[in-house]
Amino acid sequence: MYSVEQLEAFVATAETGSFSSAARSLNKAQSVVSQHVINLEIDCNTTLFDRSGRYPQLTQAGKKLLSHASVLLEQHQRLRYCAQHLDKPFISELTIGLDEGIPFQKLSSIVNKLEIDFPNTSLAIFTASSIDIVDMIDTDRAVTGIIFSELSLPSYIDYESIGSVKFDIYVASTHPLAQQQTSNLASLKLHRQLLMRSRNNKSSTFQLALSPNIWYADNYYVLLELTLQGNGWCLLPNHIANQYVKNGQLVLLPSEFKDIGWQASVDVIQHHRYSLEPMFKQFRHSLRQLLAP
Repeated sequence: MYSVEQLEAFVATAETGSFSSAARSLNKAQSVVSQHVINLEIDCNTTLFDRSGRYPQLTQAGKKLLSHASVLLEQHQRLRYCAQHLDKPFISELTIGLDEGIPFQKLSSIVNKLEIDFPNTSLAIFTASSIDIVDMIDTDRAVTGIIFSELSLPSYIDYESIGSVKFDIYVASTHPLAQQQTSNLASLKLHRQLLMRSRNNKSSTFQLALSPNIWYADNYYVLLELTLQGNGWCLLPNHIANQYVKNGQLVLLPSEFKDIGWQASVDVIQHHRYSLEPMFKQFRHSLRQLLAP
């Protein structure tokens, strides 16, 4: 019967592309990794890698097994962490990473209700870009993140969608784009774009660079100020831009299209080792009301 070590060697080889790379990632000798894969092939009674080329390539059988093996290893990791922490004291600190582009007016009332059931809980809230918050979860600087959805998240992060936030393209009322009707998005390339980027220079999957001339910030309120000063056009959450549209400082990009904005989904994320803790589970469920009307 196959073992966890065999599956780890198999998945690592498939993901890294070679037995030597897999050995380095697992901190094992290459011969050990190779033997684990061979033993797995014997147990499965089939060849999982084509070794005729310079690098091993998954066979059809290997591709079929890979997804099942990856899921099993993720569940094994959860089981291992749970077993290791059965006798550990309850975690009483709630550390939240919040993307500033997400409305947070209801957050204090949600936290206040949580304190009734968990009165000894300490609280820390940090604001950052969504990409940076994923890194905060990874390094334990935050337990819960409230972010704009990303197309790809690490497998150890659990997530739940709690709603969406409407975004539109805005410019200052004095900006040249405010004085004309835009016929297509390609014309935006002629003007500077103001774009969200994380502190490690990564961009969100829905924050696309269109213009060759871009200024970056990791904070929507900094982008707002740059937009108000006429430095370029920017994709902003409506709730941040609305008051400046009302007082005439910002305008929604004049366009031939009726509606060029879109809804950005908002997710609550937690490292899976915390997801089943009662306090964090209750907090995650309470956050479903954060964006409710």
